[in-house]
Formats: sequence, C-alpha cells, structure tokens
Amino acid sequence: MNIIDAQIHLWQNGVPTHKPAHRQVPAYTAADAIAEMDGAGVTAAVVHPPSWQPEIYLARDAARQYPDRFAVMGLLPLDQEHDRSLITEWRKQPGHLGFRCSFSGEGVRERLDDGSLDWIWADAEAAGVAMTTVAPGWFGDIGRIAERFPGLHLTLDHLGGLGGSTKLKDAAAMTYIPEVLALAKVPNIGIKLTGAPGYAGDAYPFPAMQGFVRQLFDAFGPDRVFWGSDISKMPCSWRQCVTMFTEELPWLSEHDKKRVMGDALCDWWGWSRI
Repeated sequence: MNIIDAQIHLWQNGVPTHKPAHRQVPAYTAADAIAEMDGAGVTAAVVHPPSWQPEIYLARDAARQYPDRFAVMGLLPLDQEHDRSLITEWRKQPGHLGFRCSFSGEGVRERLDDGSLDWIWADAEAAGVAMTTVAPGWFGDIGRIAERFPGLHLTLDHLGGLGGSTKLKDAAAMTYIPEVLALAKVPNIGIKLTGAPGYAGDAYPFPAMQGFVRQLFDAFGPDRVFWGSDISKMPCSWRQCVTMFTEELPWLSEHDKKRVMGDALCDWWGWSRI
C-alpha cells in the first residue's frame, strides 16, 4: 500500500522559535525526513515550504533529488501580487503539484469581493494546478470559489482547522466541523486529515479524534479525504500517525484505506510519482 503524506515541512538556517508548535531544531532536511519515513513505512510526502522559510528551493531540491519520494506545494499569499506565469508554468516543473494559498493578510477580503483574485482560480483550473488552504473563517468563500470554478481542485488543510497550532483539544477544537461537512456537497473540494493527533487531548490512538475523522470520511468519501501528518508539530511518532489510520479504524475498508492513505491524493493533485 502506498502511504503518501499530504503535508510535511523542510527547513534550515535556524530554529523556528516564533512557531513553538513545531520542532525546535535548526534544520529538518530531506535526508532527515527520508530516515523517519523509512522507519514509519511512509512511501512519499508532499513538501509545503513553512511560513518561516517560504522560499521554494528546499522543497524543489528534494523533489528533483528524490522524485519518487517528494513533491512540492508552493506558497501563494493572496495579499501579494503574482506574475500569471507562476501558475501557468508551475506544473511544467518536476514534482510541482500546486499551491497552498493563505487567505489571511491585509486587503484579501477586498480582493476577493472585487474579483481581482479571480484570475488565480481561473488559471489554476485551466493549468490543472491544485490549491490547498488553512480555511477557518473562510469556508463560505472557499465554497463560492469552488462552485464558480468546478474544474479547480481545492483542498482544506488539517481537517478544516488549524492543526497542532491550536491549544484547544478534542471537541473544543472542532466546533467548526458542521461548516466543513456542509462543503462536502461541492464535488471539487477535498480535505486533508493532516495533524489529527495535534488536536487530541488523549493519548494514542486518539479515540476522541477518531469520531471526527469518520464524520469527515462519511461526508467527503474515499476519493476526497487524504491522510497526512504535518509531522514536525505532532505529539507522537510518524509511525503512530500512520497506524492511527491503518490499524485503529476498523470501519475503514481495505479499498478505502488505500485511497485515504495515498492513492486518492495522487489522483486529486495529479502526482504520477514517475
């Protein structure tokens, strides 16, 4: 079974002290990740440049050096100007799947309302460039964008929430779930189950979170639900992030498990891994 992690970060040149939820180490490289992945049984991973080191080069180098192990989701802040070629040329580069777009920032609301961001969704739809986002507070906008651009694959991060960055745990961290479940009716919205252990107030196998995982799976289905770890801010091992899904969810069939653990993500984001 392919086990594809939907989100990890790589960095160097300093400890991310202003992001205390993440590992407080000066570097986490592709070689570091591969060593852990091999120990955890993780086949491959999609690298998202972290906010504290948004430059693409570490992710790009990983994908070029290990094309069967890594792919790239770049950062696309919506409060900045971008050349249109950034999107139209993105998929022509090895391992480049799409962008993680941030809706936070000055002026984003105005740009959404006046249509000045529409070219991003249109060009991404035409070029087959996937988009993923941390979405709390923007669920209505995500739904409207997806409905207007039905060929665009939009993905919500971290079960729709903030992942391990939030200090809230269990049900207190998941109060937004009804809004996320409502988005499941839009067929071009998927969801990453990245960071599930980070929401848990209990220990492995995190039974309080398993119920929310099932709600999301039942709503979105096996072709739009994607496992992942966001490992650098998880309270458990990478192997436990895997086995929470592969060994602790008896309601997940073998077929659906293969979809959730990697095959569906590769289809959704267009990663052939060759």
